[in-house]
Amino acid sequence: MKISALKILELNEKYNLIENLSERESNNPEGSGIDLRVGQVNKIIGDSFLGADGSSRERYSPKTELIGDVEQDGNKIIILKPGDYLLVTTVEIINSPTEKIKYDNHLPEGYLIPKIWPRSSLQRGGVSFHATKTDPGYKGKLTFGIKNLSNEDFKFELGARMFNIEYESVIGEIKRIYSGQHQGGRVTSGGEKETQN
Repeated sequence: MKISALKILELNEKYNLIENLSERESNNPEGSGIDLRVGQVNKIIGDSFLGADGSSRERYSPKTELIGDVEQDGNKIIILKPGDYLLVTTVEIINSPTEKIKYDNHLPEGYLIPKIWPRSSLQRGGVSFHATKTDPGYKGKLTFGIKNLSNEDFKFELGARMFNIEYESVIGEIKRIYSGQHQGGRVTSGGEKETQN
């Protein structure tokens, strides 16, 4: 069951689900979710490897080049050229609770997980959005991929609202909370080998 934007804001006061919310989203969110902003943009400049479980649990994610950071560059305009793929990271920090919470008096406690959607402005500009789920226990900024599928440039400013977050409750128990290498909002291993959790 999805939780409304106003309920997210109510729960945010108690559980600090989302840090660094914009004034607009803190006071006047639109619809059922809350918009998140793009704060950092990276370009992939190296290869990566994901080994199988068992004898080879090794992996490395690619080296990247920072091409924009809202804290350093303000509202710098980024140009996503046709065919380009970039990693985009939120301004906001997500804190997924490690325990079940009571979010409604008429429903059982549950783990809350964020689900991220692209704003429709991306698809209208020919841009595909690549995301994954976020498990209970994750804390940090979120990083997604965007790719320009059109034949025209797609331009955006750092600080623009690019994503929308909704929350759902997980029914049942989980074996363990998130303990992966991207805890804290890490974008990449920078080409350094590491062992998968």
